[in-house]
Parts: sequence; C-alpha cells; structure tokens
Amino acid sequence: MRFRQKMLLVMVWLLTLAYGIGGTALIFQSFHAALEQEEKSAGAAFQMTLQAVELVNRVDLRRDLKSISTALERVDDADRQLSMRLLSRQQTLYSRGEVFFDGLSGSAMQVFSREGGRYLAVGSDLRANFQSFRLEVVYDLASVYESRDRQIRTYRRTLAVLLLSGALAAWLASYLLTRPLSQVSKAARRMAKGELGVRVKLRSRDELGELGSDFNHMASRIQENVAQLQEAFERQERFMGSFAHELKTPMTSIIGYADLMRAQALDEAEQQEAADYIFSEGKRLEALSLKLLDLLVLKKEPTALQEQELGSLLSPLVRHLAPVYAQKGIRLQAKWDPGAWPMDPDLMGSCLMNLIDNARKALDQGGNIYVLGDFPEGHCRIRVLDNGRGMPQAAIDHLTEAFYRVDKARSRAQGGAGLGLTLCNEIVRLHGGELRFDSREGNGTCVTILLGRDAP
Repeated sequence: MRFRQKMLLVMVWLLTLAYGIGGTALIFQSFHAALEQEEKSAGAAFQMTLQAVELVNRVDLRRDLKSISTALERVDDADRQLSMRLLSRQQTLYSRGEVFFDGLSGSAMQVFSREGGRYLAVGSDLRANFQSFRLEVVYDLASVYESRDRQIRTYRRTLAVLLLSGALAAWLASYLLTRPLSQVSKAARRMAKGELGVRVKLRSRDELGELGSDFNHMASRIQENVAQLQEAFERQERFMGSFAHELKTPMTSIIGYADLMRAQALDEAEQQEAADYIFSEGKRLEALSLKLLDLLVLKKEPTALQEQELGSLLSPLVRHLAPVYAQKGIRLQAKWDPGAWPMDPDLMGSCLMNLIDNARKALDQGGNIYVLGDFPEGHCRIRVLDNGRGMPQAAIDHLTEAFYRVDKARSRAQGGAGLGLTLCNEIVRLHGGELRFDSREGNGTCVTILLGRDAP
C-alpha cells in the first residue's frame, strides 16, 4: 500500500472517530437532558395530582372514597398521563389505562419498558379519611425516545455526507502533501537510469522542501563524482595507451637488434652499436619501471615530515648541479629566505631534481635557471624558473598526467619517460601542497611548489 493511501485511510479513520464520538456524545447528552426534563415535568404533574387529592380531603373530611376517585378523574391529564391508579391495602379504588409498574414502593420514580414502549412510573403514599392509600401514575416517554431515534437517523445521514466530503478533502490533502515525495521518487528513478542532470522543483520551506534541496545537493555531488570518475577512467585509459606505447618502442628495438645479432654475423662495430642500443633501451625501461614503482610507493606508504631548513635543502642541490649544467651553457642559481618547513627532504629533493631537469630540457642553447625559496603569508613557496622555450597554455592542464609530453619527439630523444611531473605532483600532494605552472611560449616557465593548508 502506498504512503498516499495510508495517509488517506488514517485521515478518514480519524474523521470517523472524531465525528462518531462527538456526534454520539451530543445526541446522548441531548437525550439525557430531554429525559431529565421529562422526569421533572412528570414529577411536577404528579405532585399537583397528589396535592389535589389531599386538598379534597382537607376541605371535607366526611367525603368518602368515591369522592376521592371523582377528584382524580377531574385532575387527570390524559395528554401526559398514560395510566393512573389509586390503591388501598385491600383493592384498587381507581384505575385508568392498562400499563402499570408493580415494582414501586414509597415515593419513587422508575423508567421501564414494555412491549417495545418506554414509560415513566411515579408513585407515592398518601392518607385520606384516616386511611392509607397509594397513588401511581405512568407517563409515556415515546416522544423522548422517538426524538432520539430521529436525531440518530439524521446524524447517520449527516455523518455519511461528512465522511464523503472529508474523504475527498483528505484525498486532496494527501495528494498535495505527498506530491513532492512523488517528484523526488520519480527523479531518483530517472537518476537510476542514468539521467544525472535531473532535479526536483520544490518551492516550500518545510521539511519536504528541505528534502528536495538535500536531494538536489546529493544529485549535484553524484553528478560531480561521476564526472570525476569518468575523467579518471579516461585518464586511466590514456595512461594504459601511453604505457603500452612506451613499452612498445624500446621492446621493438631490443627485439629487433637482438634478432639481428642472433640471425646475422656482425662485425665488431655493428655488434657494439647493437649492444649499446639494447643497453640504452633497457635502461630506459628500467627508469620507467622505477618511476612507476615510486608512484605506487608514494600512494600507499605514509610520509613522515620533519622540520627542514630551506637553505639546507636547496644549497647542496644547486652546488652539485651547477658545475654540470655550466658545461652545457646553463647557469643555475638559487636564493632563499631563512626559515624551516615540515617536509621529507629526500622526496622534496627528488621533486626539485625533476623540476630542474625539466627546466634544463626546455633550454635548447643554454640559458638561466633560478631556484627561489620564501615564506609568503605563512606558506612555504619554492619556485623553479627558466628562460627556455615555454609551453602553450593548452598543455598546462595535462602536465601532471602520466606519460604526457609537450614535445613528444624531443622528450623521448632526451630520455624522458613522461612521469617526472606526475611524480612531483604526488610528492607535493603528500606534503599538503599544490603544484602550479605559469608559462608562455618563447618566454620561459615558472613552476611553483606551494606548501601549507588553504594555499592562496
């Protein structure tokens, strides 16, 4: 059973209960009030009859019993009194009507039923002519009970109309109240079929409106996550394609030269050339496997950070590389502000080595490389700048993807595996920082390592 139907049944049940209890209480309250009023009227009429008999007796004590009966006939109210009788100990002295109640004693009033009728019996003892008598009068209560029955029949018809109109109102209310839930349910089913852009339109500010707002927020997050998953899947596919391509080229060369050495008799120079090529391609495969292993290790093993002076990190690195780069016409310089920052010196040193090596590859015929370190606004910033050929803006968004190269032919000729910046990005991420790139074609490149939470 649907929630809307349950709500409708509950509301109809509550209406029936409320109308039933309220109407029944009103009817019976009215009935008991009418019955009490009838009893008071009957009691008053009985007292008048009793007083009339006593008055006849006081006026003339010599009157006989027949005179008393005559007086009863004169005060008899046929419209209100159904039956009347005067009793003595020996006999019935006066009687009118057929309905009597024999269970009365003393001054009493009793409601009784007989043959489908409802009656009120009133009795009292009296004395006349020095004798004891008993007067009993029976009043008909049919009008009171008929009025109650008419009210009940009218109430039943009224209740049927009220329940029908109440059921229609309850159905309309349940429909309007549960319609937002139906919208959310339909939207959820459409999302389950792949329509991630579906949203619900709820304008109320109650709990249902909050539910719709939360659903839309959830749907937006799901859509974002799915988009990220799709992007990650696409990157993974590109990674697998690039990885297969990176393996194919050196493996083809190794197999080709090995087959050449195995199938033909080569002179010493040709054998040396083939062996050198096989060795260089093998080293290239080794470097590729080591880079991939470093990436896996960085993602799985936690990194222990310790306070590291910026100068003690940059000074040995530049002092070691500067003479080597000078032989190629490249001037490597470094400048840093005093201070320390939590980091892993080995990982950060490897990251800087990769960035400086990338800067070297961007310098075709010599140039300058600058390594700058400072602490702006409570952060640690290390920048590697060069005045090389730069990169197009479209390439910057893909620099940290595995096996991505701006210039594939040049990078492969220089021995690059396309994993250096991916490894650098992972190292900086483990330090809670961000790797940023700024470059223009023909004007050089600036790579920034920015460490610290909430990097500006």
